[in-house]
Amino acid sequence: MTDPKIQESTSNSDFDSQLKQLIAGSERNQKELVEKLADSGTEGLKVLMEFLSKRRDIPANVVDGKVYQVLYQSDFPEIKEFLQINFPQGIVPLKSDCNIDYTDLQRLLANQEFQEADRLTLQKMCELSGEEAVKRKWLYFTEVEKFPIADLQTIDKLWLIHSEGKFGFSVQREMWLGLRKNWENLWVKIGWKNGNNWTRYPNEFIWNLDAPRGHLPLSNQLRGVRAISSLFSHPAWEK
Repeated sequence: MTDPKIQESTSNSDFDSQLKQLIAGSERNQKELVEKLADSGTEGLKVLMEFLSKRRDIPANVVDGKVYQVLYQSDFPEIKEFLQINFPQGIVPLKSDCNIDYTDLQRLLANQEFQEADRLTLQKMCELSGEEAVKRKWLYFTEVEKFPIADLQTIDKLWLIHSEGKFGFSVQREMWLGLRKNWENLWVKIGWKNGNNWTRYPNEFIWNLDAPRGHLPLSNQLRGVRAISSLFSHPAWEK
């Protein structure tokens, strides 16, 4: 029979080793390890809690987002209590210059409910623009230009962190710049268009991480490119 003290020592050694790997590994290795730990039961989840605890005062990155999602979706009371105490609003600061509440958007994205999060993103952006935009449910490019920097950065950061860096306006903008601002090439690259045919909403869009990079969040390009052009030209990306 194995001595309980030896078993505990081995367990502690494994815990420390996995935590060190998670802290020091490359982003790719970190993501792979997060998945392994998520599938390894309570001991693996404890490693993930300790990792997130050590990064509590550091701006979140995509690995933090993946760890947070695993813990957020767990049913263990101990983990729910840990998140409530240490990350009551999530791992992305929900900053707003217009007193907009982004709690529900954070919750949907943490649960990877991307279609609902996409709808709510448009709603929040309309709220930023005022009652008229909320009523019509779409945006003029002149309204986009006036978005507060803090709010646009919050929305983008939530998408970025909770999609492993795959989604977000900043991702789309980076791709657009990489394509020398060619809109038609961008639509194809991010899966909004196939040849001359626009992707049909909602069933032809991909509402999970199997989607092409930059696929979400959506913008209605049937009205032209002025609104998304204003979005990509916004000073939020310069700070």
